[in-house]
Amino acid sequence: MAHPHSGPHARPSKEPVVAGLLLAAGGGRRLGGRPKALLEHRGRPLVEHAVRVLRDGGCGPIHVVLGAASDRVRERAELAGCVLVDNPDWEQGMGSSLRAGLESLAGTGADAALVSLVDQPGIGAAAVSRVRAAYGSRDALAAAAYEGERGHPVLFGADHWKGVAASAVGDRGARAYLQEHAASVALIECGDIAQAYDIDTAEDLTHLEQGRSGT
Repeated sequence: MAHPHSGPHARPSKEPVVAGLLLAAGGGRRLGGRPKALLEHRGRPLVEHAVRVLRDGGCGPIHVVLGAASDRVRERAELAGCVLVDNPDWEQGMGSSLRAGLESLAGTGADAALVSLVDQPGIGAAAVSRVRAAYGSRDALAAAAYEGERGHPVLFGADHWKGVAASAVGDRGARAYLQEHAASVALIECGDIAQAYDIDTAEDLTHLEQGRSGT
């Protein structure tokens, strides 16, 4: 009897583990200090929507980096099944949250981290799934692109985590690392299925949907 994984059409014995890493620590300074994770979208905190997008896009486990008002986020948001990571240095910028998130994934056995931002509700599960599909090995580097311009989500194979963490300072996040390795970054065009706006100012709040989602 043939082994189930033998033969020319054998499936890999182990599916890659692509973790979702959601950066949700921002304090919303230009929003009057309203933590971005708690902005209301479809009747619920925005962080819940962002977690659902990662799950529906095929990522797991999900690690969520919290910072501003982390106690309130834990109380008000339904984040069951997520690993919640506190970043006490969140005011230093996105780089500190990226470092905290990657450190939380070290030793979990994850093969890659797909990084998304809580304040980009125009990027849905379809874009996450498309970027996740770019994983080929633990040295993978891929990013969504919008009309050819690099954006989020970004996929980092585990071989890159130490390098990314070492270069992640201030609000630049992984920008310097991605620029340094630009020739290796697979750009996955997602402009046809997602919008890459940020919720940064009061004017941007119009992008959030009122009422409750039926899903």
